Amino acid sequence: MKKEESLATRRGFMGAGAAALAAAAGGKVFGAEAEHNPSAAPAPSADAPQSSSASSDAAAVGRTFVEPERRVPLVDDCDVIVCGAGPAGVSAAIASARCGAKTRLIEARGCLGGVWTAGLLSWILDWKNKSGFMAELRQRLLDTKSAAIYDNDLGYMPERMKWLLEQLCSEAGVRVQLHTRVSAAYCEQGRLTTIVADSKSGREAFRAKVFIDATGDGDLAAQAGCTFAVGRQGSRQTQPMSMIAMLVGLDPKAVARFVRGLAEPLGEMRPKMRLYEEMQRAGVTPSYAQPTLFYIRDGLYCMMANHEYGVSAFSAAEITEATLRSRAEVHRLIESLRTLGEPWTNVQIVATNEHIGVREGRRVKGLYEVTIDDLRQSKEHEDAVCRVTFPIDVHATDPSKEKGIERADFRVKYYDIPYRALVAKDVHGLLTAGRCISGDFIAHSSYRVTGNAVPMGETAGVAAALAAQSNRLPSELPWTEIHARREQLRAASAPLADCGGNA
Repeated sequence: MKKEESLATRRGFMGAGAAALAAAAGGKVFGAEAEHNPSAAPAPSADAPQSSSASSDAAAVGRTFVEPERRVPLVDDCDVIVCGAGPAGVSAAIASARCGAKTRLIEARGCLGGVWTAGLLSWILDWKNKSGFMAELRQRLLDTKSAAIYDNDLGYMPERMKWLLEQLCSEAGVRVQLHTRVSAAYCEQGRLTTIVADSKSGREAFRAKVFIDATGDGDLAAQAGCTFAVGRQGSRQTQPMSMIAMLVGLDPKAVARFVRGLAEPLGEMRPKMRLYEEMQRAGVTPSYAQPTLFYIRDGLYCMMANHEYGVSAFSAAEITEATLRSRAEVHRLIESLRTLGEPWTNVQIVATNEHIGVREGRRVKGLYEVTIDDLRQSKEHEDAVCRVTFPIDVHATDPSKEKGIERADFRVKYYDIPYRALVAKDVHGLLTAGRCISGDFIAHSSYRVTGNAVPMGETAGVAAALAAQSNRLPSELPWTEIHARREQLRAASAPLADCGGNA
């Protein structure tokens, strides 16, 4: 039998045809960012599944290629599909599977963890008041000597984090598929039903009852046709990206005055400024005015000293250029520090992040938008997914004005993220989790840190499982039911991970 014939006889998914595949999508953009939408192609016919895919450099200059219609193998259906295996996505998949839902986790890179692992972030912020899976994960990291707590940060070893997340997914029964990138999404009567992904296996289609977008940049939501916002209102400027470097060869005592969280208890204030001045003394000026050293364990440190401004999270070409520039910069910074002698004589870079750190992409329009007013008013919600305590943290969007942090005119005490902010407004059967949830530019700068992404993902996973198992939409679930099921899951791990958290 010929290959073409064998594919035709397999269970397959037929796309909407050349017209639908050629229709540029990328979602609708709301608010002052409306002109951000680069596409204006006609929509497919009403009786065809709706498709969308990312725009390319060729499309940007008016050149296109119409992909012929073809039959795509359809992989076994699932109850829940989670796209993106970062902190939010892994948490969502584990929670969904623990609820008994048949769950598939799709990730573009070769490991679980996203910014935690491929991004080498190496520390978790805003975790202290979080119970549930965040507390469980923290405890398992500490029990295996894979993490340390200092100041308000939880520093961990990225390689151990990869392994732990794989173990947790395996224990829960999550079907993990790495090296796979979602390239298109199809809706039927306003409900997301099918995604198409590319991998070394070729192009495959996946169906589920409920989907969760945990891609960080809101890729799945945009492909499905959701409305979204990007960047600062009006200007659409986004926060810069950063390259992370893992360092060895430093004496803990000698370098302590330069390390965040270690310098302050010694009475050595402003370690970031001290490191900045040290770099200038070495003859280099970092693109980030507040370079930071984080302690992971004795002999292992993480450095963030780079800003890449004006880079689109949706352009492979721009991200590539930013990655090459930033990696060259961090190597140049370390080589220059080494010329100063002690305590930098033996410092070496052992790794840089495989994926440059992206602070913001799309913010998908949900049933509720978290705004700066929520932060000002310390707004509480009955359907609170988690309570955020992290401050406004806008890394300067304009290098000509400031190369550090843009200061807010008020101090954040706390505020809640409601479940409604996770429910996509425009597409049924779709939840979001992590930094792509519904919020404005300022609010996003606060809730985007990973200590908040975990309970967002955990709750989205519970809701997705409940919806799939009862043939309801996520928007149809009462919060009391989601909350009760989530607390049942948390009770099972309470003896291991009770930290007294409230969200």
